[in-house]
Amino acid sequence: MNKKILNAGKRRVLLYYPDACIDCPIVYTHASEEEMEGVVSLVKDIRIILAAVEEIDWNGELSPWPAPKAFRGGEDFMGGADAYIREFTEQIVPVVEESVGFIPQNRWIAGYSLAGLFAVYALYQTDLFSRGACISGSLWYDGFLDYMKERTPLRIPDKVYFSLGDREAITKNQRLSKVLDCTMEAENLMRELGSTVLFELNAGNHFVDVSERVAKGLRWLYD
Repeated sequence: MNKKILNAGKRRVLLYYPDACIDCPIVYTHASEEEMEGVVSLVKDIRIILAAVEEIDWNGELSPWPAPKAFRGGEDFMGGADAYIREFTEQIVPVVEESVGFIPQNRWIAGYSLAGLFAVYALYQTDLFSRGACISGSLWYDGFLDYMKERTPLRIPDKVYFSLGDREAITKNQRLSKVLDCTMEAENLMRELGSTVLFELNAGNHFVDVSERVAKGLRWLYD
């Protein structure tokens, strides 16, 4: 894949694209350059464009509403996702699509951990995305399942992918220990809306095989 670095306001966006990719799906995500290089190496044979926002305040901008910190010594969640979604849709997406030279028929959103939570939240807040992937997503987040039950996405996604490591729910942290049940419930809610949904368990904890897990999700969305 080819690589380009874009500046969208105060954000640095990594853009990966194959040759002659006219109207390929554009996958929007949030990840570091190191993580994206690993993902790209695993999906370079499929015809998608990857746009990754690299500079992001995870706890501040990807959380849907304020909540206490999840770990001792960590930071509280500030709940800035609504404001960030406005920036994302009004500034970042136009810069990416001006760079690639077309408005895609299909935009997807994918994310790992808190970015996976944000990916699902974005499906409810904007109609831009036709597919989504939540990989090891923070769906334990306080009140998020209630939010999904009480609302409908602005656009029912064609396909939604969920995955977790099989040891992620094995923790003394009472909030995080709910992640498996919450993810399975989110899967059922999306299926009830009419989306094609897959939930997969991968071996290991939250920090294992990040690029591989993301690549699996993208491949499933692509098929």
